[in-house]
Amino acid sequence: MLRRTTEVEDLLRLHAPQVLGALVRRYWHFGAAEDAVQEALLAAARQWPQQGLPENPRGWLIKVASRRLTDQLRADEARRRREEDAALLTPRDAFTAPAPGESRAPADDDTLTLLFLCCHPELTPAAQVALTLRAVGGLTTAEIARAHLVPEATMAQRISRAKGRIKGVPFRQPGPEDRDARLAAVLQVLYLIFNEGYTATSGDALHRAELAREAIRLTRAVRRLLPHEGAVTGLLALMLLTEARTAARTGPHGELIPLDAQDRGRWDRRAIDEGTALVEEALSQGPPGAYQLQAAIAALHDEAPSADATDWPQILALYDHLVRRTHEPMAELGRVVACAMVHGPHAGLSELAALEDRLTGHHRLEAVRAHLLEKAGDTEGARAAYRLAAQGTLSRPEAHYLQTRAARLPAGEA
Repeated sequence: MLRRTTEVEDLLRLHAPQVLGALVRRYWHFGAAEDAVQEALLAAARQWPQQGLPENPRGWLIKVASRRLTDQLRADEARRRREEDAALLTPRDAFTAPAPGESRAPADDDTLTLLFLCCHPELTPAAQVALTLRAVGGLTTAEIARAHLVPEATMAQRISRAKGRIKGVPFRQPGPEDRDARLAAVLQVLYLIFNEGYTATSGDALHRAELAREAIRLTRAVRRLLPHEGAVTGLLALMLLTEARTAARTGPHGELIPLDAQDRGRWDRRAIDEGTALVEEALSQGPPGAYQLQAAIAALHDEAPSADATDWPQILALYDHLVRRTHEPMAELGRVVACAMVHGPHAGLSELAALEDRLTGHHRLEAVRAHLLEKAGDTEGARAAYRLAAQGTLSRPEAHYLQTRAARLPAGEA
């Protein structure tokens, strides 16, 4: 029974966005369609473990969800006109099972179309993330609220507003003229979800495993639909290579362990092997973009048998390419660290000065400054910078780590 229940859960997570996409395509009403799909998923979770899986699970879900949606429309007199429109849009055979060997289930492209809809430019990044986790990821509002450390009512309101913003938006993939920009928005949302899961920006926990796992799962789904897109392959590789270090990132009491002090024997070698293979594939799929370059950097870290054996000159060269391509402050901050590892801490501090205006007050700027000052022998300056960095982060594990670094430096030296 446990294996069957797990199989059912996996099938429901796989088919949920495709079923939702099918209903939105037919009825053009995101909120009502999502409610109907949730009811169909609950019905499947109750029935399938006991009665067995239907021959066409996705078709079964579409059939049940369509019936629930139709019943809802009939029950609401104010929506009578929408019911009539929906009836005209619904194919006659929508509620009958297909013949053996045939399928009227929508193409997997509906998952990608749904992602494009959830990442519509009319929505803020926070709303895009929340709606993607709800509609495509299948997380409940309560789960999303817990992951973002906000009250459930606040998250429900955010998701509701997002649905209202895209109400009436045609359910179709963007045209060739803006497809690349929209795909970039989808990948950015997945990247944001992963980053928040891997290193939480606030709270008691350093790692929010459910968010990181969900980002990887969704990125795998996008890659199945777009297997030849280098950016998609690169993003999946980056996530796997980064997540592979999770077990070694924290100590027994949840304290942060920096990369150079981690027990590399605890890294996930299977994820590293998969990620490394994906990096090679991504770099063969056209000119490398930001995700491919970041994945290549992560691969060099993961492949090094020890911190001292890391190929820092190659990492610096990759950061040079990344900075020229993106001009992102965090990429430039990573390049500063690589520069210091190759040319010494004073060279890194010189490079860091150029980022002052763009990252003023950011705790990561101060953390890098503290690290470089410590390497350069300025313990007084390093201690002050560590303390300033600790004051700037909302993550308790990060703050504790930075405070600990400051406390262990001797006073009165410069």
